[in-house]
Amino acid sequence: MSGILNSTIGRKFAMALSAFFLMIFLIIHVSINFTSVFSKDLFNELSHFMGTNPLIQGLMQPILVIGVIFHFVMGFILEFQNKKARNIKYASNKAGANSTWISRNMLFSGIVILAFLGLHFYDFWVHEMTVKYIDGDMSGLVDPANADSGFRYYEELREKFVSPARVGIYALAFVFLALHLLHGFNSSFQSIGQNNKYTKALKSVSKVYSIGIPALFIFIAIYHHFTH
Repeated sequence: MSGILNSTIGRKFAMALSAFFLMIFLIIHVSINFTSVFSKDLFNELSHFMGTNPLIQGLMQPILVIGVIFHFVMGFILEFQNKKARNIKYASNKAGANSTWISRNMLFSGIVILAFLGLHFYDFWVHEMTVKYIDGDMSGLVDPANADSGFRYYEELREKFVSPARVGIYALAFVFLALHLLHGFNSSFQSIGQNNKYTKALKSVSKVYSIGIPALFIFIAIYHHFTH
């Protein structure tokens, strides 16, 4: 693995694989969250399963955290290398003539997304870890002594979107995620050598995915804000 990461091509390939993993996670994440729009009980059941299943908690969650860290660290490394290579090239050519604004600002959009992840982790992940592993409550119930009290996940989600400021931050972060994905989706396929006759179709899929997934996240936040 270390040998692969010693080359630029190897780093781009590894970066692409981590991107695919995170894009699959986004589909799962938004799918579960979207159930909160039409079914409180289904969202609670799915959240409880995801939050207590040993395989997900003991294996998939650590892999996800490592994947996020790896993707951003590798992104910073590649961006630093790209900037060094562009310094000479752009001395005689305008950057805008050779690349899009999105591609030139992937580092910036990545930093915004990383900052948002910090807020998101604070809102949900830190709280969840505290309840389950510090307080020792794996039940997911509002009142562990009362079996009829119901799960807490739905109300906790809705509570986070009471503040219009927080909803605005979430919406802005997902706009940057859309911009990041619009370039990153196609770039990931190019990095694994899939720049072929299917490129046109991939570009169409990338636009649907890159705009659709963030739009759903924004819709969920706005929906709970106005229906709370």
